[in-house]
Amino acid sequence: MLSRVANNLIWLDRYMERGNGILNLLKVNYYANQDSPELFSWTPIIKNFTPPENKFDTEDAIECIDFMVFNTSNSNSILNIVTKARENARSVQEHISRELWLCINNYYLYLTNKDLPSRLREEDPIEFLEDLRKHHLIYYGTADNTQERGSSYYFMNVGKFLERVILISDFTSLKLNDIGNTSDSLEKSFYWKNLLLSVGGYQLYLKTHKSTFSEDHVISMVFQDKLFPRSVYYCINKLSRHINQLIESNQLERNNIEFLLGKLESTIKYTTIENIKTQGLHNFIYDIKEDIRNISLNINAVYFSQNN
Repeated sequence: MLSRVANNLIWLDRYMERGNGILNLLKVNYYANQDSPELFSWTPIIKNFTPPENKFDTEDAIECIDFMVFNTSNSNSILNIVTKARENARSVQEHISRELWLCINNYYLYLTNKDLPSRLREEDPIEFLEDLRKHHLIYYGTADNTQERGSSYYFMNVGKFLERVILISDFTSLKLNDIGNTSDSLEKSFYWKNLLLSVGGYQLYLKTHKSTFSEDHVISMVFQDKLFPRSVYYCINKLSRHINQLIESNQLERNNIEFLLGKLESTIKYTTIENIKTQGLHNFIYDIKEDIRNISLNINAVYFSQNN
């Protein structure tokens, strides 16, 4: 497969995964901000998902959501993300299912409807964000049910799980910054709950641990759970499988990608909560992101040009 095609397939899923994660974060923060604005500010989200030169600064919830969804000067606005995903999809139409192309194109047309921004200000913001998120869920279902299991499918999933690990790490770092600014145990539990909601793990956590919010249990679930599809371990395991499929089909060479993935997977799987706390969760997350960055650069260096 041509490197340009593979690169576009990877970034197609990276963009769609990023958009879904940001929308969920916006929805969860809106809920929390309405109840406790002093605890759940919009500023950290804006700073984390906009360029350093960004000057946007407000705590008005609707203005923040509008900025994160529609602002064309924000590279991580949903409109820009979906536009870039559509451009990648259009360039590889012969490698993806027709249904998947229509799914992305319809989402783009929905976002660019001139009447859509007024809905945010006239209707319930949660319903507005959920309507956008549904397009991402439809995308996942369409890809899973219509895309043949070949190199295109594997490259797309490499992009999805690379991006998901980065998002999980970023979301956790955001909450750790908040937790580090308080000594109140109740406030800390609010932040841990908020993290679980942001990564879609709150219901599973309650089923497993009932209503008690333990820092150890949250860390274990978010980073090491084998069955939670948004845990870091689960994502690395899936990433490793899809890359191995590409290697076996001669779409990737056996360089040190396998070693880097195996090392990261083992580190996450076998590091104890005590060891994570000893080195510091911030440092643990930093090392994961560095390993993911090296894996991504390793692929890019051999096959792809940058497309961020």
